[in-house]
This record gives sequence, structure tokens and C-alpha cells, in this order.
Amino acid sequence: MLIECVPNFSEGRRREVCDEIVAAIQAVPGVRFLDLEMDRDHNRSVVTFVGGPQAVAEAAVAAARKAVERIDLTRHEGQHPRMGAVDVIPFVPIRDASMEDAVRIAREVGARVGSELKVPVYLYESAATRPDRRNLAEIRKPQFEGLREFIGKDPDRVPDFGPNAIHPTGGCVAVGARPPLIAYNIDLESIEEKLAKRIAKKIRERDGGLPAIKALGLFIADRGCAQVSINVCDFTRTSLETVFAAVEREASAAGVTIRSSEIIGLCPQAALPPGSVERLKLKGFRADQVIENRL
Repeated sequence: MLIECVPNFSEGRRREVCDEIVAAIQAVPGVRFLDLEMDRDHNRSVVTFVGGPQAVAEAAVAAARKAVERIDLTRHEGQHPRMGAVDVIPFVPIRDASMEDAVRIAREVGARVGSELKVPVYLYESAATRPDRRNLAEIRKPQFEGLREFIGKDPDRVPDFGPNAIHPTGGCVAVGARPPLIAYNIDLESIEEKLAKRIAKKIRERDGGLPAIKALGLFIADRGCAQVSINVCDFTRTSLETVFAAVEREASAAGVTIRSSEIIGLCPQAALPPGSVERLKLKGFRADQVIENRL
């Protein structure tokens, strides 16, 4: 049985902190570290590792512990919404494993993070215990600063595990189980954040757009451009090329072209048919970003 874990951390600028988190993961026997992707603009990193259920669970708790020790959200600034030092911990069934297996691991890890690290835990996606908590974006919407005021006061914000009070520097975390997700960004030849936000709203599922698509519009100062930041939650329902075409169409209507796109972390081979790297204008893409190549 092989389970993938893809935790996101609210640190993309201090390499030494990310290296410590990776070291905590690699110290667990039976875990294979696959990838670390750091994003300075979002001030966020994505780590990918795989292993058997117990090993992956132990590594996830170890990584969360190191993140809470080393990341202080009261000093964190970045483009990406966040609510925790370790912001999200998803588990993905990869081989000889079911979604039920991933849910069981997510709930075990959530219980441990809540009790051992004293960090409030919200279960999401397939691991959610409430329908209104399936969507990660809805859980995280108030971000750290807003949740700092809500948790402990709003009965609707009582966490699934851990204290009913936000961790003062570590925030809170969403732990879940889901299918493979592709983190995908499209940079526009424009500095208009409002345009990126308008396109994001047009393409995302919750606003009547493409199935299994979540999206945000941002301005990336270091790149000097607007960006549509996308989670492709199920590429078998909406492909990367369908997303790219939709963004291109909306941008073109405003007289804007696409500069480039990028995949953050790993993706399945099936998501990239022949020629797609060129058609998607993928910048900096490496063959070892294909998860099958790593395995």
C-alpha cells in the first residue's frame, strides 16, 4: 500500500527552515521524500513524500511539529491565503490503497496534531465530518488573522481535533484525504490584479465555472505581473489544457496574452499528453516533476 502526502507550509523564503522540515520527514523509516517546491512570492512551500500508512502518518506529524516550532504566522507575509504554519496536510491514495484508507490516516494524524502540538485541526474533503467543511477554501477564508478572532468564540468554528483556541504562532491546520491535485499557476502579460481576479472567478467551479477547479487572482510583485493561481482538483474532469484555454480566452477578451504557466510540485503523467508542455507555455518544467518518474 502506497500513500502520498503533500503538506503545504507557510514558508517559501527561508531555505534552512524548509530543509529542517524535509529532514524531519526523511528521518522516518519507510518514507520516500520526492519533492520540495518553494515559492518566494506566495511565501509557501509544498513537500511531497510517499510511503506505507503508518510511516506516512508519522512523517506528517514530524513535519507539522517542526513547522510549528520554526514558523511564526504573526510575522508571515505572502500572496497565498494561509491559516497555519503547516497550512494543509492532504493524504492521497496512490497504489493498492482506497480513499477510505486515506481518510483513516487523515483522521489519525489530525487527532495527533491536535493533542500533541495543541494546534486546532479541521478535517476537509473526503475526511470531513461536516458537509460545510469539505471545501478547504471555505475553512481557510478568514485566514490566520480572522480565525484568531473566531476560534473559541464562534460555535461554528469549533475544530474537529485540538484546542478550541488558535495556536498563537502556528495557527490551525486542515487535514484531509483527496484525489491527486495539480497546483497550477498562469502568469498574464498584465499588472492588473483585478483582471486576474475576474478570470479566476469566471473559471472556478463554485462560481459556475469549470468542474473541479479552484482559482485565485493575485499580483506577483517579484514577477511584475498578475497571476491566476489554480488548483486542478481532478484533471480527469478538467484538464490542464482546458484550464489554459479558458484563461487564455478570458485574457484575450481583455486584450491580454499569457506570459507563461507553471506546475508547482508533482503531477501525474496522464495530466501531460504529448506536446502539452509547449502548448501550456510551461516555464521551468522538469521531467522529474512527473510523479511516475520519481517513483
